[in-house]
Amino acid sequence: MRQIIAMGGGGFSMEPENPLLDQYILKQSMKDLPKVCFVPTASGDQNQYIEKFYDAFHSHSCVPDHLALFDPHFYDLEDFVMSQDILYVGGGSTRNLLVLWKEWGLDLIIRKAYENGTILAGLSAGAICWFEEGLTDPMNAPLYKLNGIGFLHGSCCPHYDGEEKRRPAYQEHILSGKMKAGYGLDDGAGIHFIDEKLYKIVSSRQNARTFFVEKSEDSIHEEEKFPLYLGDQ
Repeated sequence: MRQIIAMGGGGFSMEPENPLLDQYILKQSMKDLPKVCFVPTASGDQNQYIEKFYDAFHSHSCVPDHLALFDPHFYDLEDFVMSQDILYVGGGSTRNLLVLWKEWGLDLIIRKAYENGTILAGLSAGAICWFEEGLTDPMNAPLYKLNGIGFLHGSCCPHYDGEEKRRPAYQEHILSGKMKAGYGLDDGAGIHFIDEKLYKIVSSRQNARTFFVEKSEDSIHEEEKFPLYLGDQ
């Protein structure tokens, strides 16, 4: 079974007092103590980000680790990745993430791990990367489309409610034909795919929403999808 959980925002880095999404990710493993590996490539393996991950996940029933490309602590990259039950990809620069993964061959290793049952998860850049296309946000510049690694069809736009530029830019890109139809994800919302099919939509916030955004004739159509609020579980 292949699983991907893509979050618009949230998790330990955005909601340190709200572990609902992180707990949901861990529960998808059938193991009592799953090995969960944080992949902070998009942030340049920022130490503070890695420390936040350990601070959060040491309080959960799991075995936390991280994968750093700037200061690696593994001997064999493929063996290290293949030994993990969950890969949790952090936010930052999606473009830098993709360039570095390809340079290291990590994109191909992750595909092998995914096909072998390793759960893939992430927020922001760590959500965009799994799709064919995503809308990314360079600092002080217009948002633009980039190609992800394509495990999931269509496109993805995180922070749909959290950053005011996101929603109109995503709609314009789809309406103009620059981007494929896809998902606009509010902060606190996550979409869970099993074998590349949408399985469930969940949220850590009661008002978080998800939209499937597509072109309909000469206008944009947003199909609102209401998440399962994890606080009611």
